[in-house]
Amino acid sequence: MAEEEGQPMPYVSEVVLKKRKIKDELAITRKTQLELGKYGAKKSKKQSDVSDIKRPEQFIKEFRAQELDLIRLKQRAKRPKSMISKPRSKLLFVIRIQGKNDMHPKTRKILYNLRLRRVFSGIFVKATEGVIEMLQKVEPYVTYGYPNLKNVKELIYKKGYARIDKKAVPLTDNNIIEQELGKYGIICLEDIVHEIANVGPHFKEVNHFMGPLMLSKPGGVIQGKKQPYREGGDAGNREDEINDLISKMN
Repeated sequence: MAEEEGQPMPYVSEVVLKKRKIKDELAITRKTQLELGKYGAKKSKKQSDVSDIKRPEQFIKEFRAQELDLIRLKQRAKRPKSMISKPRSKLLFVIRIQGKNDMHPKTRKILYNLRLRRVFSGIFVKATEGVIEMLQKVEPYVTYGYPNLKNVKELIYKKGYARIDKKAVPLTDNNIIEQELGKYGIICLEDIVHEIANVGPHFKEVNHFMGPLMLSKPGGVIQGKKQPYREGGDAGNREDEINDLISKMN
């Protein structure tokens, strides 16, 4: 017994001890990463669920903002037609610049009918009386104007795509265009540009063949002001000055 107690401890080299220490540290780090998410950047499901819970005052604030938005929508809809300037062009380009939790469902529905589901998405529209009325109702959330031929062409060439079988397909193959629009005499990308720019007889079919154009966020140009552009804000009719904004977002 005395001999066993007097035996020296087995020798372990310093290199082995360092390796053990590093291995233990890596194990602790890995365990932490698994608990918090990769590289500690993601929250655990439990933490995420807790952070996503809205407080009662948040619901009240959003409800009041939506009700105020509905009141203003109705006020804009009641504007006399004499106050609404008649468009100087048959073609408009509309860009959604606002809209999140403060929108009333009726406002959101109009934006969706215009196919503007995302902020900084843009569409070509024919300047009919019905479209102008819709734009008046959602004026704080959109800006629009008269695109020139140069911007129409560059938008379609750079941002244009088709929706085929619920998939976005770039407009790089004229065979696709001819297959879908050939019955209207439209067989290439230049035909699409011509039909849109001139608001031709098959404007509706061509426009719906293309999806809404996703534009780049204009740094420092859009300030988030819902006032009309002519009053120093971002929204509403910019007329020919929409081309400056298009150039910065394309």
